[in-house]
Amino acid sequence: MNFEFHSPYFLLLFLVFIPLIIKDFAKKKKLGINVSTTKNMLLVAGNFNWIQKFLKITKYIILSGLILALARPRTFSISDDRDETKGVDIFLAVDVSPSMLAKDLEPDRITALKNIAKDFVKKRTSDRIGLVEYWGEAITKVPLTSDHQVILDELNEMNPSLDLSGTAIGEGLSVAVNHLKNSKSKSKIIILMTDGVNTVPNAMPPQIAGELAKNYGIKVYTIGIGTNGYALFPVIDVFGISFEEQKVEIDEATLSEISKITGGKYFRATSNESLESIYNEIDTLEKSKIKTNKVYNYDEYFRVFLWISLVFLVIDAVIRWRFFRTFN
Repeated sequence: MNFEFHSPYFLLLFLVFIPLIIKDFAKKKKLGINVSTTKNMLLVAGNFNWIQKFLKITKYIILSGLILALARPRTFSISDDRDETKGVDIFLAVDVSPSMLAKDLEPDRITALKNIAKDFVKKRTSDRIGLVEYWGEAITKVPLTSDHQVILDELNEMNPSLDLSGTAIGEGLSVAVNHLKNSKSKSKIIILMTDGVNTVPNAMPPQIAGELAKNYGIKVYTIGIGTNGYALFPVIDVFGISFEEQKVEIDEATLSEISKITGGKYFRATSNESLESIYNEIDTLEKSKIKTNKVYNYDEYFRVFLWISLVFLVIDAVIRWRFFRTFN
């Protein structure tokens, strides 16, 4: 929440208080007359002095309230006015199975993917983005949002699961489809990333998830991550994690089929550079022309100060009427 004065120059009127304060509170020479007794007069004079001081204070409260009301203090928040029918809604479906710790990309697959995905997110300033992670199951990490910092934070925290239950590519894709199916955006895309094959037999088959994406008008870009040949793969046992050479296996046929039936494209990332170029190509293919306008929402507080001035003005008038009429 932000605070401002709409017309701050009115605050300069407080400078007028300086001569008024000097005039009101400067010591004045006391004047008096000789009388036989001052008992009753002292009582009246004491009350009169108290009322005079109070009326001086109310004068400054009334003037201060009017000046602050003229300056119009207010708080405001800023939101984006976005036509959701003209943007691009993007879901990142990321394989976080243990094999993403393989070291055929620098320093490993998951770190390379995180860094390049973050750069991609930063470029899509006008689009809503969501994030799904999957391994033997799939979970939504971030629903569709225009708050890209949330996506960046989740990507920073992303780490491979040490669960050896397998890779459920179809589950990751179907969860992303479920989030995008009711979107009204002109373009709905899923970027599906994996470094292996579907190894969970009872999970959603990737081909069926691809058909669901097609039925809802969702385009799927698939990325197979891993070099050609052999790579250092993690081996998890009771002693911790070690690495050994294993053959890289990616179900390119299934990934190509999914992208083809949905109108997307299949890519193979064998290095950091090729993965970066893939994201750059997707960024080029799915350009967003949406214009986002900032909307300022204001809460005005000038009425509060007007009411304060009015209340003290009434008090001032009542005191003057009640007290000073006794001298008439």
